[in-house]
Amino acid sequence: MRICAVDLKSNEANICLLESNQGLFEVPECRARKFTMTDAASAEQIRNFQKQFTKLIEDYKIEKIIIRERPTKGKFAGSALGFKMEAALQLIDGIEAEVFNSSEMKASLKRNPIQVSLKEVGLKQFQEQAFLTACAYLNK
Repeated sequence: MRICAVDLKSNEANICLLESNQGLFEVPECRARKFTMTDAASAEQIRNFQKQFTKLIEDYKIEKIIIRERPTKGKFAGSALGFKMEAALQLIDGIEAEVFNSSEMKASLKRNPIQVSLKEVGLKQFQEQAFLTACAYLNK
C-alpha cells in the first residue's frame, strides 16, 4: 500500500510518501515535498492546490491520503487555511482521505518506535511529522 501522509502547518501542506510491502517500508522519491498557499480567501488557489495534489496522486499511484489531526481550539489549534486545505484533500474524487487521530498515532509509535533517521530515508526536517504520521498509520 502506498500512502501520502500530510502535515498541515499554517499555510503549508508538508507531505511524505510511504509504501508498505510485506512489512517493509520504503520512501519513494517524490517531486514535491510541500505545497504552499498564500491567500486563504482565494477560491482559485484552493482549486489549484487540489488540482496539484490530484496530479501527484495520479502520478505516484497513491492509494490513500492520511492527514495528521490538529486541534480545533487551544494554543496549538489549526488555522482556517489549514482546515480549508484539509477539506480540499478530503474532497478529491477517487481517493480516500483519512484524518489520523493524534492519540492513536502516539500509541502506534510507542508500540513500534521509528528506528531510522530522516536523513537516512532522504527526507527534510520539515517532513518529520508527515513521516511519523505515515509510519504510525501503517503500523497501527
